[in-house]
Amino acid sequence: MRKPLIAGNWKMFLNVTEAAELAKTVCNSNIDYSKTDVMLAPSFTNISVVSAALKSAGKPVALAAQNVYTEENGAFTGEVSIPMIKSAGADAVILGHSERRIIFKETDEFINVKVHKSLGAGLTVVLCVGELLQEREAGVAFEVVLAQLGKSLAGVNDLSKVVIAYEPVWAIGTGKTASPGDAQAMHAVIRGFIARIYNNSAAESIRILYGGSVKPDNIADLMKETDVDGALVGGASLKADSFLKIVNY
Repeated sequence: MRKPLIAGNWKMFLNVTEAAELAKTVCNSNIDYSKTDVMLAPSFTNISVVSAALKSAGKPVALAAQNVYTEENGAFTGEVSIPMIKSAGADAVILGHSERRIIFKETDEFINVKVHKSLGAGLTVVLCVGELLQEREAGVAFEVVLAQLGKSLAGVNDLSKVVIAYEPVWAIGTGKTASPGDAQAMHAVIRGFIARIYNNSAAESIRILYGGSVKPDNIADLMKETDVDGALVGGASLKADSFLKIVNY
């Protein structure tokens, strides 16, 4: 039985004070951590204060960076390294988010380097994959997602610290959400791919999250699906009330 994971991706929102307050509110709320794992992903500048809030509360909430660079140090102005996010308190990282792929032109091969280095540093990796609207309408959504997955995981032999997040690009921040059936179909294909490339044990144990306009009013139906193991939540994670309703679906 896979334990659900609800992850809040705060994207480029919240200042230091707001991030600390939101983390404190989440931690001080009634969450049954025996039933659900929780992860928060603040911006780089807020990792330290969120880490302090989590430690002060003593709650088992994972802390993820939203991205990371491939090099440990050097003349890479504006980039943030794995040692930096770890020293700030992060124990996980989101990689391959559609916004990184589309806006910042990150390739599967570049993401693959990040995956290897992040896993090698002991971080949990939340690997995002997903198709564009035109790709879904063209009937190639499965092929696109599996190609992203295969290239991004190339050479990765151990998936014990990998979480996959399926996020149809057309449903991110648009208010549109894949139907529970659509999400289940893609998640099942992803799990089947993991079984073929790795083994049945890896496929059964890996958690596959759904991301894309997840809200309190659709989380329960999504979580009823056999292969949906949680959610990567964007906008609804920026308010404690809505995020906690999702966590406690």
